[in-house]
Amino acid sequence: MNSVLRKIYTVASIAAAIALVPGCASEPEKPAPVAPAPKPVAAAPKPEAKPEAKPEAKPAKPEFLNVEEKVELQGMPFAKAEMTPDNKKELDDFMGDLRKATKARAAVQISAVVVTGHTDRIGGLKYNMGLSERRAVVVKDYLVSQGIDQKVVFWEGKAFKQPIPVTKFCDNKMKRKQLIECLAPNRRVTVEVVGRAESLAKPKPEAKPEAKPDAKPEAKPEAKPAK
Repeated sequence: MNSVLRKIYTVASIAAAIALVPGCASEPEKPAPVAPAPKPVAAAPKPEAKPEAKPEAKPAKPEFLNVEEKVELQGMPFAKAEMTPDNKKELDDFMGDLRKATKARAAVQISAVVVTGHTDRIGGLKYNMGLSERRAVVVKDYLVSQGIDQKVVFWEGKAFKQPIPVTKFCDNKMKRKQLIECLAPNRRVTVEVVGRAESLAKPKPEAKPEAKPDAKPEAKPEAKPAK
């Protein structure tokens, strides 16, 4: 056996011997363990939707009516600033009606009272102006004595500048006594009240629109047979 073959034989023998030694041969690599797939997480249940709380119905605001009323206290004594018993009764009834509620409104809340004194045309302007103012003050004081706040009462005198229309027929050629009696309506005090009151009238229900009848389809003309 030549030297070359001998070397080949020797190498082959060594390789065979190494293969027979336990644990020397390289083991095949084991595959890495596969991690188990994560379990799907159950979705959290959605909270039940709570019904929306309906806003509480607010009470309707009361409606108010503007009130303007007037009374004429006529027939005051000639050349005097005095109220007659009839004047007082008429004024009491007038103010009492304003304080009472009706079907249409509540009691009137008084904002202002305007008292205006008047005279007849007998005498000069200066004298009658002073007399008309005194008459206004007498009525103003009476109203205050009946519970009206004096802060809302205003007064003035007009003398004979605003006569009652019917007295234009009182002729100055009349006898004085007759003329004084004829002009009696001008010897007066006007009381005007301005205020407001809550409306008690019930609101009318809204009218529903009338349902229109369904439109019927137009009838088509029948087709004529061809001749």
